Amino acid sequence: MPELELVIGSKNWSSWSLRPWLLLRELHIPFKETLIPLRRPDTAAMIAPRSPSGWVPVLHVDGQPVWDSLSIAEFIAELDQRAWPEARMARAHARSISAEMHSGFGTLRKLMPMAFAERIQPDAETLAAVAPNVARIDAIWTDCRARYAGDGPFLFGRFSAADAMWAPVVSRFTTYGVVLSPPAEAYRDMMMALPGMLAWAEAARAELEAGHA
Repeated sequence: MPELELVIGSKNWSSWSLRPWLLLRELHIPFKETLIPLRRPDTAAMIAPRSPSGWVPVLHVDGQPVWDSLSIAEFIAELDQRAWPEARMARAHARSISAEMHSGFGTLRKLMPMAFAERIQPDAETLAAVAPNVARIDAIWTDCRARYAGDGPFLFGRFSAADAMWAPVVSRFTTYGVVLSPPAEAYRDMMMALPGMLAWAEAARAELEAGHA
């Protein structure tokens, strides 16, 4: 196993950092965590020497960088095949919904940014604006649970990179109290109770209490 260092941003805010962090954690792959606080005057200067793109997360593999959360997930899958479902078409399905999350849902991202440890009541205008995004996400989760429920409680039965990719949305729906269908709500609540998500939440709360987020 190569030496892994994951460079991430503030845990209350950095949705993209949560994805590879949770995937590594749930697969029990050892890694060193380096956190760079976001939204500070020196944030960009601290990230620049660590990340070719100037963004976090970035995974250093024996000192070589791999950046972007989806690219990092694919690299992790090369280390541990459990990162994606075993069956070919389930694996293709998981990659499809992960890519859709990675590239889409701009309205939700903009109007409901990740604030992991906070609880925020959105106004009616915001809820109306994000409703199409919420409906699509609810449909994705409900469809996955209907197809793969016999294999376990996650989107594809057992935990996979797809769950890690959707983890920031799970947190957003919790932060903003978004109403979901029963299957989607059950999935959200199960994900929020994962040991990794609880650990991330504890760190995010500590950032808030220290005035760092």
